[in-house]
Amino acid sequence: MLKRFYKSLFFSRRFYLLFVIVIALFVISYGIPFLFNIAKIALAALFIFTLVDYLILFFRKQPVFLERIMSDRFSNGDQNNVNINITNNYSFSIDVAVIDELPDQFQIRDFLLKASLKTNEPQVLKYQLRPTERGEYFFHNLNVFIKSPIQLIVRRKIFDAKTMVKVLPSYLQMRKYELLAHSSNLAEAGSKKMRKIGHSLEFEQIKEYVLGDDIRSINWKATARKGGQLMVNNYTDEKSQQVYCIIDKGRVMKMPFDGMTLLDYSINASLILSSVALIKQDKAGLITFSDKIGNVLPADRKTKQMNSILDVLYNQQTRFPEADYEKLHALVRTRITQRSLFILFTNFESISALQRQLPFIKAIARNHLLLIVFFENTGLKQLTSTNAEDVEGIYMKTIAEKFEYEKRLIVKELQKHGIPVILTAPQNLTVSVVNKYLEIKARQAI
Repeated sequence: MLKRFYKSLFFSRRFYLLFVIVIALFVISYGIPFLFNIAKIALAALFIFTLVDYLILFFRKQPVFLERIMSDRFSNGDQNNVNINITNNYSFSIDVAVIDELPDQFQIRDFLLKASLKTNEPQVLKYQLRPTERGEYFFHNLNVFIKSPIQLIVRRKIFDAKTMVKVLPSYLQMRKYELLAHSSNLAEAGSKKMRKIGHSLEFEQIKEYVLGDDIRSINWKATARKGGQLMVNNYTDEKSQQVYCIIDKGRVMKMPFDGMTLLDYSINASLILSSVALIKQDKAGLITFSDKIGNVLPADRKTKQMNSILDVLYNQQTRFPEADYEKLHALVRTRITQRSLFILFTNFESISALQRQLPFIKAIARNHLLLIVFFENTGLKQLTSTNAEDVEGIYMKTIAEKFEYEKRLIVKELQKHGIPVILTAPQNLTVSVVNKYLEIKARQAI
């Protein structure tokens, strides 16, 4: 009981300051005797005000109402809102400081929210959290430190607010792109509007020619049967193409940028691209692999496909062996017979690393449209853009330029074999991939 009491009561900075002043008066009174009585009066006053402050702070069992309000899941890599509702139950104004015991993954040790509350005044304290890895995050207790207008005593009240939040791939960005895709306004998100070339090969019907129809679509046999009335073939946009996001989970994807690994950037982009593909009437699928094949989710357009993709992506982790592209090729050759668009998220840091996998990449590209996505090293880019000031700086800059040059060689080597490539900074990944998908769809290259 006594231990709990000490945990709930603290002296404020004002109390210690006044106490030091009282002690100083007692010390000075040795040389100036009349100050001794003033020091005794000051000490008595400090004791009385401290006792009054204690009584008014601790007479109410529930001094404040405190509640944390947030979603039961967070979006990885995005700012997620957290609200703390607090209400003053005292009959006087108070100052409060709130400490939320955040999940260990955030490593925030100086979290503090302050507010002044009038009698029975509810207030909402807001803050945001940006997780950088998927998984389960455990929030702990809420601590509130209360001061009365006297501000000599601080009362601590602990609220049991333990809860678990799942951090999922970036569903907030997914919703944003879904809305833009439904409104056919993806350009607002940085995506380009693509001009369609030609017409689709998916035949819909034969109809009579009207002014404005494409004369290249005239069906001469049907026209002859109609006795000279021009008839044209009507085409619609070809739909239900298979779009697979293939995620490399090898050690190269463990590299971190801005707190998130390349694997997490790829997972977020895959989730958003799959959502856009489904909205555009294509079938979305997913493959993960490293030294062995991970999850294989066949391309489909069923209602629960996005939930299935989200469930698969949530549990993905990098593996440290090098990715086995031979096993990926064997899987694609035996399991996916229809020509599909493959978006392969991987990373190559050297031309030799690419050469080891190139035979299997070329074999996959023979039967499918393969788009390879890999990443610029933004740290190297910063080194190459700064001026070297000493010998060490020149050495570092030269090495960085060498690695950057190898990246350009990798792009040229893949393009030489007719394989489209996206080389992008991690933070631009989603926009770049969605742009390329829309371009491919507009050209009807699948």
